[in-house]
Amino acid sequence: MALLGNLTASPTAAIIRKMRQAQRADGPASVLAIGTANPANCVRQDEYADYYFRVTQKQHLTKLKSKLNRICDRSAIKKRYFHHTEELLQHHPEFIDRTLPSLDARMDIAATAVPDLAAAAAGKAIAEWGRPAADITHLVVSTYSGAHMPGVDLRLASLLGLDPSVRRTMLYLNGCSSGSAALRVAKDIAENNRGARVLVACAELTLILFRAPDEAHVDTIIMQALFGDGAAAVIVGAEPDASAERPIFEMVAASQSVIPESTHGAVGRLREDGLVFNPSFEMPALIRENIEQCMADAVGPLGLSGGWNDLFWAVHPGGRAILDSVEAGLRLEPKKLTASRHVLSEYGNMSGPTVIFVLDEIRRRREHVVGRHGLGVLLGLGPGVTVETMVLRAACGS
Repeated sequence: MALLGNLTASPTAAIIRKMRQAQRADGPASVLAIGTANPANCVRQDEYADYYFRVTQKQHLTKLKSKLNRICDRSAIKKRYFHHTEELLQHHPEFIDRTLPSLDARMDIAATAVPDLAAAAAGKAIAEWGRPAADITHLVVSTYSGAHMPGVDLRLASLLGLDPSVRRTMLYLNGCSSGSAALRVAKDIAENNRGARVLVACAELTLILFRAPDEAHVDTIIMQALFGDGAAAVIVGAEPDASAERPIFEMVAASQSVIPESTHGAVGRLREDGLVFNPSFEMPALIRENIEQCMADAVGPLGLSGGWNDLFWAVHPGGRAILDSVEAGLRLEPKKLTASRHVLSEYGNMSGPTVIFVLDEIRRRREHVVGRHGLGVLLGLGPGVTVETMVLRAACGS
């Protein structure tokens, strides 16, 4: 009866406020470790057109092949990695023939391949972090490469041996801004749950959008020329343990905005033949014309507006034209996007995980990239057109 009385009694506002304060971390969240992974199958960009038209048995479409060769030449990409191989495609003619439904077969492959790739990246992040996987309290997973219940998050938790009580959040179909969005969610979790250690994992397979060339759908070859497979993972936590954890970047502030009248800029839909994604040719111009205002709104309250070249930049490399638009819109010195251009060159656009690859590259190049004040911006760009912004501060000694 005493317990029942305690449950039914109304706590005072002061008690609730004290409880809430005790739940919150004392200080901002930090990136504590980073891990990345790619499938083994690597295709060089200068060989991709031959590879693509051979595996899809469309060598007779010579004009389209020449067009793809030109796109690849201008893409600033050297190589990309893929889960799908020629052998896999030979066993699945429905991935080639647009008239055949193929979503079920794609989903069946993604059900295991996506969490396996995510686990490879997460395992590296956990090893770098140096604490047991069981110490992870929250899991945030993002992908558009599949849609299952239970999802990638549960299988990933099992593969990593996470505690059954780990609190999971699953993000689907957030496109190229998903890595930035997942980091924003992790920051909020870490700062509002004292002692939380959040594992962020993003993984994508282009198998979900792979299809044969078609003269009636010329935009298909643009997608085939840009996207690759990859996974990235980050450990996020506030109040780092000085004896066991080494912060890499402090997550100062995060925001999200949408470029006005840009919903047509990047549109995707799951159909019987997989994910159909149609980025607009207007997207680079939309970004170039609006990015400075988006950045001013996001970082202005911190007094950083306007001095763009005083910051380091981890920009999602959605393609050469996207990076050129950000550079032009913010009047950045060419060296500011060196890390983003390097990742684009080595991996192509891996969608959500890509910006985390860029963050890892900035960590490696720290002495050449991070300025005197150590402040920078992580910038995600995705459907909406959505602009995800996170202000970072490079930790001393990272």
